[in-house]
Amino acid sequence: MTLGPIEKPRKQPIQARSTATVEAILDATVQVLIAEGKDRLTTTRIAHRAGVSVGTLYQYFPNRRSLLQATLRRKLVTVTEAIEAACLEHRGERLSAIVEGVALAFFRAKMRDAASSLALYAVSSDVDGLRIAEELRLRSGAALAEALESAPERLSVPTKEAVFAIQAALSGMSRTLLETRMPVRDHATVQRNLVVMLCSYIQAVRAVDALQAVAVPRARQ
Repeated sequence: MTLGPIEKPRKQPIQARSTATVEAILDATVQVLIAEGKDRLTTTRIAHRAGVSVGTLYQYFPNRRSLLQATLRRKLVTVTEAIEAACLEHRGERLSAIVEGVALAFFRAKMRDAASSLALYAVSSDVDGLRIAEELRLRSGAALAEALESAPERLSVPTKEAVFAIQAALSGMSRTLLETRMPVRDHATVQRNLVVMLCSYIQAVRAVDALQAVAVPRARQ
């Protein structure tokens, strides 16, 4: 299957008024998606909800696909920026503190508006969302790698491997949460379990490191 291109907005907002218009259009996209579903999502409905003309909408987005990609990217950028901020905040702290801070930041950003996350997840595969997600996964992964390497402890696995495991746990947990439509009242429990799981992983990897350090001298005796 040949993947379509990642659409570029026709016009980049520069003035505050233009930026506000684009934000209103993106907000309206999410609102219509939640209220009507992806099959009834049209540029006409979006423009009406945003309070702009269809012509104005097309000044910024050439088609429905580009609009959905921009809306999805905005959501994922918000999550990525939350991770980057957490990495910077906890830089130089112990590994468990870094991982806990990142997990909490990710969860809060992802689930702050679970309805929009679920709605965008539903259309992601239709607009090559995986490519957008991968681009931002690499960006957040770089920030996480720097944070882990700043910790006073050292891992027994390559940083790249640890980053992959942590990111896989974060995305897997959030995806399951969205797919099962778990009630918001249960999110705190899931968040707590996510932190426990990741901190346990870090402790286990460090334990392996400690065991290896002890085993090497014994082997030489």
